[in-house]
Amino acid sequence: MKRLLTVGVLAAVYSAGVAHASPASEAGLVDVRTVVPDAIIDLRYATANNFVGEPLYPPDARCLVHESLAAGLAAAAEALRPDVLVFWDCYRPHEVQVRMFEAVPNPEWVAQPGPYARSHEAGRSVDVTIAGAEMGTDFDEFSPRALAFATDGISAVAQANRARLRKAMAAGGLTVYEGEWWHFDGPGASVPRPILGVPLT
Repeated sequence: MKRLLTVGVLAAVYSAGVAHASPASEAGLVDVRTVVPDAIIDLRYATANNFVGEPLYPPDARCLVHESLAAGLAAAAEALRPDVLVFWDCYRPHEVQVRMFEAVPNPEWVAQPGPYARSHEAGRSVDVTIAGAEMGTDFDEFSPRALAFATDGISAVAQANRARLRKAMAAGGLTVYEGEWWHFDGPGASVPRPILGVPLT
């Protein structure tokens, strides 16, 4: 009887834990603020200051990343200090990716959405910069100047800052996407995974 009661209590505790688990935690996503507390969160897609020209995220959207990136982002932030990381984008819902591709249907600049989640849609990529640093372009500039290793039209200072950002992110195991100096992929970012459908709030 005592054993049955113990089993019953454990089952109730487990059920309560499951009931209170958020969709983000169930998908293995964590808030960047819990990983890099001093990070600046400037989610451009939560504002009209983006290439679509309208908010694509709710104003109270969180910057979520897969838990596999947590330690790497903390290491990258530490390597960059005393400068601070700014996060422009993290996990991106599938329907937002669809809206982006509708606005700019060019896979050289916007990833074409498919039946699986990769990169931002899987929470395994981030768009970042260094707070207050000259980087040569703004976020989401669709031009050759946005290439990670661009030199034409990019000052020596901006080139050095991009290199410093790459070095810091590499210290955390994240690699730059050569087409965008601000985009970094964590391990397994290109692996196709089920679409998450996790809300950003």
